[in-house]
Amino acid sequence: AGSQAPCTLAAAELIPRCDPPRGLRCHGPVPTSARRRPLPSGLGCRCDRTTSPSVPRGPPAPGPVPRMHRARPAAGAPRMPAAGGGQAEPGPRGGPLRQRESRRLPGGPARPAAPPAPAAARPAALALVTLLSFASRFHRLPEPPHVCWDETHFGKMGSYYINRTFFFDVHPPLGKMLIGLAGYLSGYDGTFPFQKPGDRYEQHNYMGMRGFCAFLGSCLVPFAYLTVLELSKSLPAALLTAFILIFDTGCITLSQYILLDPILMFFLMGAVLSMVKCNNCADRPFSALWWFWLSLTGVNLAGAMGVKFVGLFVVLLVGLNTIYDLWDLLGNLSLSLVMFGKHLLARVLCLILLPLALYVAVFAVHFTVLNKSGPGDGFFSSAFQSQLIGNNLHNVSVPEYLAYGSVVTMKNLRMAGGYLHSHWHLYPEGIGARQQQVTAYLHKDLNNLWIIKKPDLSDPSSPVEFVRHGDIIRLEHKETSRNLHSHQHEAPLTRKHFQVTGYGINGTGDSNDFWRIEVVGRKAGKLIKVLRSQVRLTHVATGCMLGSSGKTLPKWGWEQVEVTCTPYLKETPNSLWNFEDHINPKLPNISLDVLKPSFAEILLESHMVMIRGNSGLKPKDNEVTSKPWHWPINYQGLRFSGVNETDYRVYLLGNPVIWWLNLVTIGLYLLIAVSTAVTLKRGVQLTSELKGEVSLVLRGGGQIMLGWLLHYLPFFMMSRVLYFHHYFPAMLFSSMLTGITWDTLLKFCAGFLSPSTTARKVYGGGFLALVLLIIYSFYLFHPLSYGMIGPMASDPSSPMAGLRWMDSWEF
Repeated sequence: AGSQAPCTLAAAELIPRCDPPRGLRCHGPVPTSARRRPLPSGLGCRCDRTTSPSVPRGPPAPGPVPRMHRARPAAGAPRMPAAGGGQAEPGPRGGPLRQRESRRLPGGPARPAAPPAPAAARPAALALVTLLSFASRFHRLPEPPHVCWDETHFGKMGSYYINRTFFFDVHPPLGKMLIGLAGYLSGYDGTFPFQKPGDRYEQHNYMGMRGFCAFLGSCLVPFAYLTVLELSKSLPAALLTAFILIFDTGCITLSQYILLDPILMFFLMGAVLSMVKCNNCADRPFSALWWFWLSLTGVNLAGAMGVKFVGLFVVLLVGLNTIYDLWDLLGNLSLSLVMFGKHLLARVLCLILLPLALYVAVFAVHFTVLNKSGPGDGFFSSAFQSQLIGNNLHNVSVPEYLAYGSVVTMKNLRMAGGYLHSHWHLYPEGIGARQQQVTAYLHKDLNNLWIIKKPDLSDPSSPVEFVRHGDIIRLEHKETSRNLHSHQHEAPLTRKHFQVTGYGINGTGDSNDFWRIEVVGRKAGKLIKVLRSQVRLTHVATGCMLGSSGKTLPKWGWEQVEVTCTPYLKETPNSLWNFEDHINPKLPNISLDVLKPSFAEILLESHMVMIRGNSGLKPKDNEVTSKPWHWPINYQGLRFSGVNETDYRVYLLGNPVIWWLNLVTIGLYLLIAVSTAVTLKRGVQLTSELKGEVSLVLRGGGQIMLGWLLHYLPFFMMSRVLYFHHYFPAMLFSSMLTGITWDTLLKFCAGFLSPSTTARKVYGGGFLALVLLIIYSFYLFHPLSYGMIGPMASDPSSPMAGLRWMDSWEF
């Protein structure tokens, strides 16, 4: 206010304090410390005139105040207002206070488009959006009372946990464990079979599992509301984001069924909210609140990774934010390297070690609970299977050494390589020789049994003779009595590999049935141990090695794994086998307890199996798949329930008004970001208010935009089958970006209007128009989520006929 009030700094606390002359007041905190020293010019406290008009103003400064070096406050010191009434702009975390220049465009000061919301409005708004979110997700939750879409998988897996039956899935176990826990706590007994969509639940209690998923799906709205509020400091932006998610038909549908998606998105949004909250506590590092949000970020990262592997995308988002944060701290010269090391260690502890420990703990619980043999045994190694109760390898005794006449199963050492298998079906015309198929099968089956015989037809009553390293043997399929055979016909799928077939009648074949058995790392004449010895089978006539290519055969091969004979003599897990089952009544047995693997070996094996299974997923019959470019434009949905007029039909499709608004907003945001960057680069002077809005939309919106990119672009590089629901994590980010961007646009448009009341009317009218458009579109399309019965949309008499805006929509 033109005052030359002497300002001082507390030496112990480095907190600015002021001794204003009579008639002037200071707006800075006054510490209790008695020691004072002068404060450098340019960082003085803001002093202005009191209500008494009799106090004269101080004389103007005789000349410009010389520029001084900026003082850096100690870590944790409160930030002070800048001299001259400008607001102090935070520098890097705990870094120097940077004076904002108050440059204004011609035409006078900019007026705010909307008054700041009162303090009580924010909790009331949070309560409102939370109530609407829960009401929309729990409305008609019991309908339909039958299995819908992927409930057949994840409901069944919840039953497996209740029954402690081991199974295999391509996703980490946390989501299914929580579904099983919710079912158990709500009284579900795990007896419903979940065989196929459309099966009625009858007397079985399924509401606990659906209610749990709906609860987590309902939490997404308040999480997004709080995230946008922290980033934008704008209540309308947060409300607009909340209304978008509340009234999106796709988010409602995905939250109402027994699925992994609401669980994944709960942890994902929890991680983003915790990250943003922690960033806003950066001026109070190592405080209790700072530690709480940093630790909670790590917990949510572990949860996201523990539900699906796509949780790694939010891990990458938090990692990039952390790297930027640490780089910012490194540039703060007032921060000692010791303090920087503490910051680094805190992030390593909370964002790396804590999530990893929780993630590993999830698998420890998973393997402890699922201790009974089940449908997932065959995907894992023989040593792993030996610890499952009820498995034929659990607590059993088998002959230790292989002998002629033994009945065995052979398991490929490739992760999820399968058992050597054959059946009566022949290869089709045009696929090599039309002989009996030989494949690798992932499940236990009688068609996995083979008999080890000598090349000649020996007498079965002869004394026991052990198989040794380097022997020439013949493998006869027990069920069909045909020999394992190979020749120089090309394999079905793998080029330059030879076909493997079943050939001969009652064990009589030709010279292409002979194989040399060799043990890795053994010398000629050594015996071959069951389970422990890794063997390779070399075809005597062609010199190729028996192996599993890992490729899935078409329908004619029952979608089992291709077995070939490779001429490339490389020792890989694909061409290595071990003998698992071993039946020979002439030999003594030994216990297999000594073969149990360690937890680290089980953890590694399970991840290799999951990754391979995930990458090899293929669509089922009549299943609707999609491509990533379909998703943002809402090109095609998914049938959750019903296919004809008499069925209760539910269709997963986003609210088209919302999704197309999100898509337009992404383009608008990129346009705003580029034009703003060019404007600033050209040195155009902006008002301080406009600078604040620009900083908000670039920083807060930039974080959200990065989250959208990280959760969307990687799907273009995936070779596995993709579905529409994979886009919904990215849709959360695009919805938050819509709230921030449109709030900024409305403020910018209203700022051009000089009367304050007119500006506020324009801003409020624009916000209200968006909200009403969203609500009306939900009114039109809500039957997609809450169920439709009657004529299909293709029928002109259907109430949904006029809403089939795209031919690809199949409701």
